[in-house]
Amino acid sequence: MKIIGITGGVGAGKSHILDYILRNYKARIIKTDEAAELLRKPGHRCYERIVELLGDTILNEDGTINRNKMAELIFSDQKKLEEINKIIHPEVNRYVAEEIKKEQENKEKDYFFIESALLIENHYDEICDELWYIDTKEEIRRERLKQNRGYSEEKISDIISKQLSEEEFKKHCQIIIDNNGEKQAVYKQIDENMGGI
Repeated sequence: MKIIGITGGVGAGKSHILDYILRNYKARIIKTDEAAELLRKPGHRCYERIVELLGDTILNEDGTINRNKMAELIFSDQKKLEEINKIIHPEVNRYVAEEIKKEQENKEKDYFFIESALLIENHYDEICDELWYIDTKEEIRRERLKQNRGYSEEKISDIISKQLSEEEFKKHCQIIIDNNGEKQAVYKQIDENMGGI
């Protein structure tokens, strides 16, 4: 089973590419932001420690963590943000490693994809056979984020400013998927890099 890390700036089209892979290949996909969300749920690994750190004012009536309240608290306090990252990132990494092991034992999948905006920063290169970068021009990404997510220019600029530069992404990734053209051209690149359908 080949382990592939996939990354790219916000709005690059990673989800669309992963949907294609899921439809056409025997692949398991983990998105680290979804894994983090799972691990923040009651009864999961990060829940108690997050509530202990931030207090129960971040909880909804049903006991789940309110993402917006949590975000407000941690993004206005650098120290709290660092503490939260120290809780969540190692647990997500551990969860991903466990899931890889399960899939290797099951022997049903040919590929295991890890999608993360922080793929490089969280050293996924150490467990992946190769890293893919989804290369999409900033103006295309901005347009998508405004249309699909309703983000303002200010919000988009803020997110982009916190991500690695295109050069930095490319320096660490072995495969570059050009996602600036027609869908079929993108699919062709994916098929070529995965040895065809």
